[in-house]
Amino acid sequence: MSLINVTNLTFAYEGSYDNIFENVSFQIDTDWKLGFTGRNGRGKTTFLNLLLGKYEYTGKISANVTFEYFPYEAQEQENFTIDIIREISPNSMDWEIIKELSLLNIDDYVLYRQFYTLSKGEQTKALLAAIFLKENSFLLIDEPTNHLDAEARKKLSNYLRKKKGFILISHDRSFLDNCVDHIISINKTNIEIQKGNFSSWWENKKRQDGFELAENEKLRRDINRLSESTKRTTNWSHEVEKSKKGTTNSGSKLDKGYVGHKAAKMMKRSKSIENRQQAAIEEKSKLLKNIEGSESLKIFELAYHKNKLVELENVSIFYGDTMVCKDVDFSIEQGDRIALKGKNGSGKSSIIKLICGEDIYYTGIFRKGNELKISYVSQDTSHLKGNLTDYAFENNIDESLFKAILRKLGFSRIQFEKDMSSFSGGQKKKVLIAKSLCEKVHLHIWDEPLNFIDVISRMQIEHLLLEYSPTLLFVEHDSEFCKNVSTKTFEL
Repeated sequence: MSLINVTNLTFAYEGSYDNIFENVSFQIDTDWKLGFTGRNGRGKTTFLNLLLGKYEYTGKISANVTFEYFPYEAQEQENFTIDIIREISPNSMDWEIIKELSLLNIDDYVLYRQFYTLSKGEQTKALLAAIFLKENSFLLIDEPTNHLDAEARKKLSNYLRKKKGFILISHDRSFLDNCVDHIISINKTNIEIQKGNFSSWWENKKRQDGFELAENEKLRRDINRLSESTKRTTNWSHEVEKSKKGTTNSGSKLDKGYVGHKAAKMMKRSKSIENRQQAAIEEKSKLLKNIEGSESLKIFELAYHKNKLVELENVSIFYGDTMVCKDVDFSIEQGDRIALKGKNGSGKSSIIKLICGEDIYYTGIFRKGNELKISYVSQDTSHLKGNLTDYAFENNIDESLFKAILRKLGFSRIQFEKDMSSFSGGQKKKVLIAKSLCEKVHLHIWDEPLNFIDVISRMQIEHLLLEYSPTLLFVEHDSEFCKNVSTKTFEL
């Protein structure tokens, strides 16, 4: 066991006036299994790059371990997998490699296949096993579950549960809960570390947020009461002070010294109340700093003239002579939220393309309602560039609503001024989802919409879908999201 010490870390990207981190200090035990969470754009990947020494910063990071980053980019993908692994971990024996792969339920025959012929899941597991074989290394694992199906995620999570000494960025709650023992969270104003998994951290956060909201309400009432009291006392003081110029009702002269003393006493009391009010305001300003925006979002879905929107009977889809799925039977009715499940390569995206109107060869019966309007969120975000105002105009959506949704999904106002090509992967996905939510359609179709999107935004999207019940067909490997959102599940 050793410690990673971060002391007074301050960092901002070149040309930016906003610090990503400012005077941050904490310690990490190298035996911990750390889950890393926080809103998109808060600096999770940036922090990993600082540990790797990629950027200049002020402050100090000290550690007695070597940092290794995942995903690892294999350069010569035509090489056999065994050669790729030996390149990463040259001191590992063959039996050690085979043993490590067996922990990930990978047969050793993949070692003698060319790396590019492996599935995405097999590549991920082989590279992760290779990095864990390196001695005295602390792993920085950045979103390993993207594009892995549910079964592959479960196997990978079970593997990581048996390991130690890593920081894991993931937005899959079940995945984190199964394999981490500490959570490091980047909040609005600080970085904190707690013992436990994601669910225990989230419960603690909700309790803290609830306490702060209650304190905030109490202080708000105190400030209002003190403000009214200050006004009354000040008015009394002024009235008494003015009376020094007059006479008593009997016509005798006033004791100006007594009246002045009384006015000064009232003014002193007023100042005392003001000071208490200011102290209450300052105390109030310390609250709510880390409460994340969770306001409800609003979508407007068109009603269709029929209950049944789409129907597939014994549909099989082909690419050339290759059948990608066989005898698919399901229908989409208004109000359905259907999770389309299956292993990678089982035909989920092909079914989505068919429903969206792409020219795909199929057999069987496929019916889609006339004039059915569909909003589609694709896996690909590479086309996003330019500013958000132009994007809203080009897609004929309400700019104010579009930006309001993005604000509620964690975008800062300064983000609106940036080119979308500079956005993080999660921020780009939020742009596509916000666009979809602004479109007036009968059916939403989302293909792996949550890749790269932070946990808090995922939960906000869940609440939205449950509140407004749009008709939705989606492919998503986040098991918690599927369980919470779907009304039906169809598995290929």
